[in-house]
Amino acid sequence: MNTAKSIEVLQFFATALNAQSYAHKVQGKVFASLGFSKLGEKYAEHAAEEQGYVDQFIDRLLDLDAEVKIEATQASKVFLNPIEFLKNDCQVSVDGLQLLRDKMEEVKDDIITFDILRVYLKDEEEDFQWTKQQLGLIECIGEQNWLIRQL
Repeated sequence: MNTAKSIEVLQFFATALNAQSYAHKVQGKVFASLGFSKLGEKYAEHAAEEQGYVDQFIDRLLDLDAEVKIEATQASKVFLNPIEFLKNDCQVSVDGLQLLRDKMEEVKDDIITFDILRVYLKDEEEDFQWTKQQLGLIECIGEQNWLIRQL
């Protein structure tokens, strides 16, 4: 097992997911303030779920006797248009899922870290499918009808 590689991967995801979780929390508040309460709740719950994974990454880092660091990340755009957000989030998921799979390959000899990432991957794939489903629904019923469903 390459402990240094596991630490590097866990640090990366702890930092990235911490930032993403906060961005989802803010986005949920924005949607709720615009009257889209269902989307507000969805992204508030999503942010809390992501923080649970951050906690798991940190716990594993501590198990590996690593110094935990949450580093600065790029600013995230806040969207006022829920549909534009979904389109952006869908692309973020496509890129993120591939990166996650690549990083899992790097730590496959560390079964514990690999398993944590595997569970996280399953959750991210489900989130991606939900987003794709919503975009498909928008195409099917139209933007205004979809937005009404989010009130």
